[in-house]
Order: sequence, then C-alpha cells, then structure tokens
Amino acid sequence: MMGNLEIPVYLFTGFLGSGKTTFIQELLDGEDFNDGDRTLVLLCEDGEVELKPENFAGPDVFIEKIEKDDLESSRLATIADMHRAERILIEYNGMWMLEDLFREAPSNWVIYQEMLFADATTFMMYNTNMRQLTFDKMQTAELVVFNRFKEDMDRMDFHKLVRVANRRSSICYEYEPDNVVFDDIQDPLPYDMEAPIITIKDEWYAEWYRDLTENQDNYDGKKIKVKGMVARDDTLPDNYLVFGRHVMTCCEADIQFAGTVGVYTKASQFRTGDWVTVDATIKVREEEMYGEEGPVLICSKIRKCEPADPEVATF
Repeated sequence: MMGNLEIPVYLFTGFLGSGKTTFIQELLDGEDFNDGDRTLVLLCEDGEVELKPENFAGPDVFIEKIEKDDLESSRLATIADMHRAERILIEYNGMWMLEDLFREAPSNWVIYQEMLFADATTFMMYNTNMRQLTFDKMQTAELVVFNRFKEDMDRMDFHKLVRVANRRSSICYEYEPDNVVFDDIQDPLPYDMEAPIITIKDEWYAEWYRDLTENQDNYDGKKIKVKGMVARDDTLPDNYLVFGRHVMTCCEADIQFAGTVGVYTKASQFRTGDWVTVDATIKVREEEMYGEEGPVLICSKIRKCEPADPEVATF
C-alpha cells in the first residue's frame, strides 16, 4: 500500500482529437520525464490515437482504462496501490466535469500540473454548443494549448475565451510542431486605476469585481463609484450592508451574487433588492463577515437608482 505518501498527478484535459494522447506519448518517450518512476496512466476515453508502450523510455509505465463509475475515491486508490504508482498521468474525458475528479481523488493525490489541449479548428464550435464543459476545463488549467492553429485565425478571439475563465493560465498557439507561439496579449483594465475616483460602468462590474477579489491590495485606499444591489438581513449591524450584483461567468446555471461588505451610517434605510449607486473608499482590512482580510466599502454616499443594464453582469 502506498499509504498517505503524496502522489503527483499530471492532468491532461480536452475533447477527443485534441492531442492529449500524442502529448502523453511524447512525454513517456523522453528520458527526461520518464526517468524510472513507477507511472500510472489513467485513460478516460478511447481516441483514434493509442499509446505505444513499446516506444516508452522506461518499463515501469502501467496503463489502465477507467469508466465514469470508476471515479470513486476507494476505487482510484486501489488502482494506484495495485501498481505501486509513484506518479499518475490522467487523460481526462472532455465530456466529464472536473468537479467529479477533484471530489473523488484520494487525499494524497496532488495535482502538480493541469494542461488543456484544444483543436483550434473545432474549439469555437464546442464552446458555442457545450459552453459549460469548455469553461470547466479552462477554469483551472495552468496551460491552454490551441493546436492546429491557422494563420487566418485571430488569437484574440481565443485569448478572450480563456481569460473569462482564468486570468492566470498560460496560452500557446501551435501552428506546426515546430511553430509554437506563446500568448503575450495584455489585458488592460477598462477603467483608470489612477483616476481620483474610479468610475465603474455597468458593463465593467464583473471585471472590476474579479480584479478586486484577485488583487485587493491594489484597491486599498482607492475611491470608487459603482452601481449595484443591496443585500441586508436582521443579523447585520445597522451600519452594515452587502453590495453587489449577480454575475454570470459561464452560463445561467452558474449565476451568483458577487458582493462586497459595505459600511454606511444609514445602511438600515435600504432593503434587499434596492438598486443603488455607491460612492466609497475601499479599505482592505480584517473583516468578521469575510472571516479574513478583505475589501470593505466605506461608503460616503448611497442613493437609489435604476437597475443596471443588463441587470446580470457578464464578462
């Protein structure tokens, strides 16, 4: 039994024909990666390309095909123990949600790297017809590889899709095996961070909220004007409210209220659902409502207004 020893997991995602198997083959053929560790490869789908173990650089590679029903913690642990795996490569089924794997992976399995492979000639179609599945794979990928990229394709179209899901992933475009271009497109914020008062237009809310939560220290002490909704209940102190908007990142099923703690002397005058424009100074501090440090809107003025257009913010 491997017990609780940490097992590194290399996760490769993407739809059929996206190049996952080819990449895994190249990894295991190379002596730099396949250096003798006992390696378990979990194949979650049957593609046109099959692995060729006879070409692997080392002998200690074990291949197991698994079905959706095998995504169960004890079953996965048994497979790993059976082969005394020291590391695991997973070629994940593009039609399965990653949450299923993350929930059921044994506690000593640690994701060391996650890469998404996408056929650029079909990815836009997949994204249009199966947006939830494509968004799911982009959301946590450290690297997104768009292979079979063509000269007449606009990198910005693909860049934007990834950035909505993941601001930190690296992106590359493979035109040919020896012609790979890494994404260097800059993503400037649509508003001026150096303005005396940062004014957030209705269509900028989702991007502002995401940047605020990811880079809160950049906003400490900044003055802001922004439109949103009030959320209050009887458990809040009279001078507290939650300010925010409903945000859709992927599809209607994932709409969530994206809110920030606000402090205002007349907060109790407002009710849940009131649309308001807020003038505030952002303070990053320890806040009991967050249970940790976070951005708090110290409001100097709150006034009722018409709803944002559209009411649900999107990227």
